[in-house]
Amino acid sequence: MFIHGSGPGASGASNFRLNIDAFVAAGYRVLLPDLIGYGASSKPEGIDYTLALFTDTLHEALLAHGVGKATLVGNSLGGGIAIQMALDHPAFVDRLILMSPGCIEEREVYFAMPGIAKMVSDFGGPDFTIGDQRRLVTNLVYDPVHVTDELVAERFAVARTQPKDVLARMRTPNLAPRLGELNMPILGFWGLQDQFLPESGAKRFLEACPDARFLTFNKVGHWVQVERAEEFNRYSVDFLKTTEGTRR
Repeated sequence: MFIHGSGPGASGASNFRLNIDAFVAAGYRVLLPDLIGYGASSKPEGIDYTLALFTDTLHEALLAHGVGKATLVGNSLGGGIAIQMALDHPAFVDRLILMSPGCIEEREVYFAMPGIAKMVSDFGGPDFTIGDQRRLVTNLVYDPVHVTDELVAERFAVARTQPKDVLARMRTPNLAPRLGELNMPILGFWGLQDQFLPESGAKRFLEACPDARFLTFNKVGHWVQVERAEEFNRYSVDFLKTTEGTRR
């Protein structure tokens, strides 16, 4: 199951369009939900968008669709949701694949990152334009060649439906002290030019988790799965094939 990140216009498809087919071709069933507040899902106003809200609504939806166990593939906020779900429901989560996962630093660390500062300041303004959307998406990558007109238009259409509460009232804890509880195999990716989450976070998993491995990429931003899609797909599928039945 792929769990997308945060930001104006985010959705499962816009985060993982370059990855789905490779996983399906390898024989896996792929689920691509839109989180509450994002994509085509409902976007209630007047509530706090907490990590518990994201995790609980997603877990309940999966159970309702008959999913009893899954490998979670999470980017950014989606990585934090994957971690929280693994902590809350360890029997449900078989393995974790994480790309620049969130929720492992204090809020102040994240808000000091240039990408998040720009995202929060721009999103929700009355004059938010497609040009603003392009700039925000461009911050996610190192090489702007990955920011196509189609991607910008897709995310802008979603962003126009999102209330400001989705970001302004987002509340996420620091899960770093609990990483040692994650006993499932973990594969992680991080871009060294990530403007949103510091790549030093990879070391937290390597020091705390009993079965973790991370790859870092130079000249890559926040979207490893987009900028290095072929490598991400190949490494991830190999990880899935070689760790089947190895859960501690």
